[in-house]
Amino acid sequence: MALLLNLIWIVFGGLLMAVGWFLAGILAAVTIVGLPWAMACFRIANYSLFPFGREAVPRDVLTGREDLGTGPLGLVGNLIWMVFLGIWLAIGHLISALACAITIIGIPFAIVHVRLAGLSLAPIGVEIVDKQVAEAARRSPFRL
Repeated sequence: MALLLNLIWIVFGGLLMAVGWFLAGILAAVTIVGLPWAMACFRIANYSLFPFGREAVPRDVLTGREDLGTGPLGLVGNLIWMVFLGIWLAIGHLISALACAITIIGIPFAIVHVRLAGLSLAPIGVEIVDKQVAEAARRSPFRL
């Protein structure tokens, strides 16, 4: 089912936004300082292309401990990201969500675009995992 939804998703703005994430990653990689953001962009470009069956989860939820991306430096990194590129990607996802929400069939895709818009504002410290892994990490008192 996830494969079918992902194929339909590509038509409902997934391909366009994945290209946007990829271009943002290239733009961030051009500057040596932007390499941490570039890696996050490429991971989320893949997620933006095939979102069904996967989920974005903070790394501290998966591992049970903070790291650079989930601590104070991650917050600073996300704020810098939001000012320069994040807001534009979020706007792109919100415009795509509005276009999808016009039809009843597109409402589930609009919801995914809104979720990706939120991720666009704070991509540092997040991992993309299968839904089963995310559910197991949330339930387990021992992190993966």
